[in-house]
Amino acid sequence: MTIAMTEKKSAKVMSPAEWLAARKKLLAKEKEFTRLRDELSRERREMPWEKVEKKYVFEGPKGKETLSDLFGTRSQLIIYHFMLGPGWKEGCPSCSFLADSFDPAALHLAQRDTSFAVISRATLPEIQAFQRRMGWHFQWLSSNGTDFNRDFQASASTQEIESGKAEYNYGPSNFPSEERPGLSVFYRKDGEVFHTYSTYARGLDILLPTYNFLDLTPKGRDEEGLPFPMAWVRHHDRYGDPNGVDAKTLISQIKRA
Repeated sequence: MTIAMTEKKSAKVMSPAEWLAARKKLLAKEKEFTRLRDELSRERREMPWEKVEKKYVFEGPKGKETLSDLFGTRSQLIIYHFMLGPGWKEGCPSCSFLADSFDPAALHLAQRDTSFAVISRATLPEIQAFQRRMGWHFQWLSSNGTDFNRDFQASASTQEIESGKAEYNYGPSNFPSEERPGLSVFYRKDGEVFHTYSTYARGLDILLPTYNFLDLTPKGRDEEGLPFPMAWVRHHDRYGDPNGVDAKTLISQIKRA
């Protein structure tokens, strides 16, 4: 499916000297933003920890694995909560948009004492079928039958959604799907596992290299006028496919199933 791009209104054209002055003015703001981001990252690292008391057990290619097992020999673990529920034929296009960058990232994270895994509530065969289709190799496990997704705001029941009692991103949410995207960070010390951080919604923007590239261009993300952000996103094997399904349509189909 071809996604129409809106025409950016004409920008002011300047002489080289005027352009350089404008660029230096913006550079000052960019440097200020970088310093603020560094400070925010420092505060994030200094967040208190909470001990993980439950003994979560997942199903993966190696069989049953605990949350502690997923660290391997490392002390840090990042988990991405991928929207792929039991009975789904394919994963969320937006989560897939993020996942296209996971394989190279996991390789480099391992060099900094950090393991990476993806967790979904779908069964392992459902996960593996979609993973083969997409050509991904990162560690992906099933939390089916456990409380893991619910405990970390990555899933909610239909009843919770309909009653308005479902929480997401640390507050009441009308997110339409039982599955929700997110990222959680854990630390293992002296054999005990601690939860140090989780982020959801726009907090996941930082994981999207394509968005970061687009933010540098004159048109930016070019999502004005779309029914919702990411409405243009497809699975990477569905661009140009007239039957490609966007994230909102996928969630609607799942809710009707």
